[in-house]
Amino acid sequence: MKSKDLRKKYLEFFKKKGHATISPASLIPENDPTTLFTSAGMQPLVPYLLGQKHPEGKRLVNSQPSLRIEDIEEVGDNRHTTFFEMLGNWSLGDYFKKEQLPWIWEFLTKELKLPKEKLYVSIFEGDRQVARDSESEEIWKSLGISPDHIFAYGIKKNWWSRSGTPDRMPSGEIGGPDSEIFYEFSEIEHDPKFGEKCHPNCECGRFLEIGNSVFLQYQKQEDGTLKELPNKNVDFGGGLERQAAAVLNEPDVFKTDLFEPIIKSIEKSSNNKYEDNKKAFRIIADHMKAASFIIGDRRGVEPSNVGQGYIARRLIRRAVRYAKSIGFPGDSYVLLIKEIVKIYKDIYCELEERENYIISVIGKEIEKFEKALEQGLKEFEKGTDPFVLYTTYGFPIELTEELAKEKGIPIDRNKFEEELKKHQELSRTASAGMFRGGLADQGEKTAEYHTATHLMLAALRKVLGNHVFQKGSNINAERLRFDFSHNEKLTSEEIKKVEDIVNEKIKENIPVVCEETDLKEAKKRGAMGVFESKYGEKVKVYTISDFSKEICGGPHAKNTGDLGRFEIIKEESSSSGVRRIKAILHKE
Repeated sequence: MKSKDLRKKYLEFFKKKGHATISPASLIPENDPTTLFTSAGMQPLVPYLLGQKHPEGKRLVNSQPSLRIEDIEEVGDNRHTTFFEMLGNWSLGDYFKKEQLPWIWEFLTKELKLPKEKLYVSIFEGDRQVARDSESEEIWKSLGISPDHIFAYGIKKNWWSRSGTPDRMPSGEIGGPDSEIFYEFSEIEHDPKFGEKCHPNCECGRFLEIGNSVFLQYQKQEDGTLKELPNKNVDFGGGLERQAAAVLNEPDVFKTDLFEPIIKSIEKSSNNKYEDNKKAFRIIADHMKAASFIIGDRRGVEPSNVGQGYIARRLIRRAVRYAKSIGFPGDSYVLLIKEIVKIYKDIYCELEERENYIISVIGKEIEKFEKALEQGLKEFEKGTDPFVLYTTYGFPIELTEELAKEKGIPIDRNKFEEELKKHQELSRTASAGMFRGGLADQGEKTAEYHTATHLMLAALRKVLGNHVFQKGSNINAERLRFDFSHNEKLTSEEIKKVEDIVNEKIKENIPVVCEETDLKEAKKRGAMGVFESKYGEKVKVYTISDFSKEICGGPHAKNTGDLGRFEIIKEESSSSGVRRIKAILHKE
């Protein structure tokens, strides 16, 4: 079975179970300051898991491109990748365990025809606050799973919440136990270095997790206890690459058709065999794919020393270093990108549309690195400080650490971090390794900033003209950042006019009205929106009298009077033809 058929089967299976297929979100999250990339299908759905009504209903399904940079050091084995597709289905207060577990079992055993004897499951063993998940255990037994294929694990393995374990959950947060499914490659012998007994969560490679059903059924109370929710949610996620490997009974995900054409291209260009240097091949294939998706995304970014751009740069440069180790020519990257686009073009059309752009951007980055690499390596051999290697020769600290590890040279990472903070403000998440899946802030302050952004866009169009459209935004509980189409720097008079208009609307204490309608009708009524984004068939339209009408999925204030005083603190260029405003709200 080809991966594209597996993906299609999954979506169609859950569509028959009453699920609406929703479009995948951008790999670059918007209005989520807690993370750099979309790392799971549930990430854009957090507002709805917390109770907000989804325009497509209570049952949802999709396949979500995802990136988890915390796995970068693991790439090189047979199953870890930074980029992957997450097959997901969700129940927003609708069905629960007795539907979810039989359905996913049916999909795996009947649709994918995976042998039942090769499947193992895990459940939550319980702790001092939450009892053992006996309900899931009994459901699995009723489906014919023998007790020796059911394993119970504690909160570190079979519990999910935003903050981790139950004791770390703040008041109001939701979480719950989860139940994972593993495929056993019985031909692989257990590696004794991982312990005496092999089990599904062993790291020896004999077992591969192919799906996880999270049951969001508890909410943390002010007194520290967990209270069961009246409306419980299901959040399932399963890696497409891993399920494809299970279907093939092949423990190496790089031998699936999601990687095989890329691997063959590397073999041809380098005149080397995959079997002779698997680690280098896997790193090149994964990192070039991840970089292509970051750059080719509809909100894509170019390599830089900040945020997502830093990760794109790190991925490309790490791939180049390993490419050199197997004699892969620098100009052959074009062939790899073309293979990547071929694999995904039918479902992620933006990759094909931006193919030439991706090739151009990656080519320029490789050229920059090639020029710096030779001199940088000489400086490394001389013992040049890692910070100088970074600032002068463009060496990511992680690359320096890898080179140093190979030669047994200690690196003082703390010293590097201190120097970095003094030198310039870089992405703290990138340098500290905080790449866990983030969750959008849905608090009161963020809701007020969302509403202020609507008022500001309408004011900008009044002051500057109707050529002004939103080009991007980032909103948190402390400020708003807003990019818009305009070619010239705003004058102080224009900035004051925009501020005055927004503050006047705040003083009027206008109700913010939300209405659900279909996208076509919303456009017909003149609602503004970032129409290159992928909305569902149903959208939310927020109206502020006759002043503002916008399509938006974020949280909002109930009245403009809740906002306080609006102030623009900075106006600058974002890119060619795009200006950026940063603004704050004062509660007086």
